[in-house]
Parts: sequence; structure tokens; C-alpha cells
Amino acid sequence: MYQQGFQDPATTTMEGIYLFNLHLLFIIIGIVLLVGWLLFVVLINFIELSNSSVVVFTHSNIIEILWTSFPALILLSLASPSFSLLYSLDEITNTELTLKIIGYQWYWSYEMSDFNLCFNSGVLIYSSYMLTNEFLKENSSKGFFRNLEANKRLLFPTNTHLRFLVSAIDVLHSWTIPSFGVKVDACPGRLNQSNLFLKRFGIFFGQCSEICGVNHGFMPVAFLVVPSIKYYYLILTNLKN
Repeated sequence: MYQQGFQDPATTTMEGIYLFNLHLLFIIIGIVLLVGWLLFVVLINFIELSNSSVVVFTHSNIIEILWTSFPALILLSLASPSFSLLYSLDEITNTELTLKIIGYQWYWSYEMSDFNLCFNSGVLIYSSYMLTNEFLKENSSKGFFRNLEANKRLLFPTNTHLRFLVSAIDVLHSWTIPSFGVKVDACPGRLNQSNLFLKRFGIFFGQCSEICGVNHGFMPVAFLVVPSIKYYYLILTNLKN
């Protein structure tokens, strides 16, 4: 609501990030309430106007033990889910489809060189540009999202392990789709990797989130996810044509 929360998760990775955020938010709210209550008690009970005598207070072993133990226990409660999430983000699985992503100034180039499930040994290479406002007006593209639509959308199936290889040619970029929980830096001369498992179909959008130049906010990513059966049907139909 009011764009204050995460987008609806579409991958197992994003589901883990969303659940960890709720867990962390619950702990933070408890800490804020506790500290606020302690400050309120101190201000009420030890205000100068209501206390005429001076109390000599040096230290307390019990308080020192408590303010050391409680933060340590809180950190331990955060360590287990955070380590599990980080491990799952870097886990390498046997992927069925691989997409190579290359960032240019200022558009994306995609390459698919393995079609093990599509019965094709060819290579698919194409570039994706943002649809300008003039194009949307001239073609009466109602329902399209401004600055998020691309001339070519990525097409991938659900319930399939995917691997993304991300790099750049000129400057730093960042390939990002919030609903997937993916934000991979595209660095020239370096190949970064990310794995995904899409759980639901739909249209998802993202943008370059790196300050790579004047047009870094106009490098959209349009991602179309369809059921596996429909995906294979579309691929085979295109191959026949």
C-alpha cells in the first residue's frame, strides 16, 4: 500500500527476503517500543523538578549483564535466517535454461545459447530498448506502463531452474527485477551469476538501478513468465515458422 512494501514475490528467493523482512521488522518494533518506554520512565521518575535529592549511582552488575545478553540473543535470532537466506541466494543448481545479459549505454542485450528443452541448437540474440512516450502515443498503446515497457520482452517458463549470466560492455549497470529479488551488477570484464526458480506466471518489470549515466533509469526489463506447457508450445511454434 502506498508503495511502502515489497512487490508480490514471484520466486523462492524473494519469498525468503520477504519473510526475513517481516521477522526483522517485528524485532525492530519491539526494540523501539522497549527503548521508548525506558526513556519515558527515566524522564518521568528522574526529572529535576520532582527529585530534590541527589542519588549516587555508579554501576549495576545485573543491568550490565542484561544489556549485554539481550542484544547478543537478538543477533543470534537474526543470524540463522540471514545465513540460510544468503546460502540459498548463492546456491548453484542444475539449471535448465541459461540467459546471458549484457548492459550497453543504454539498453540491454540478451543471448540464449542453450535450448536443451526446446530441441534447438541455435543461438538467440536480441536487444531490448525502452518504448518512448512518442511511440506509445502514436500506437495507442493503452495499458502499457510508461518508462517500463520494452520493445522485446523476455519469455521464460514457470517451475524451471534458470541461470542468468550478467556482464556489461561500457560502464557499470545493474539488472534488477524487484518481484524476483534479483539485483545483479553488470561490470565490464566480469561475469556475475544469479539463479532463479519462478513460481508464478505474469508480467514483471525492472530497471537498471545503477547510476551508469544520464539514461540509467530508462533501461527497463520486461519479463513475461508463462506456464511451462505454454512456453514449450510457443517455442516449438516459432521454430516451425
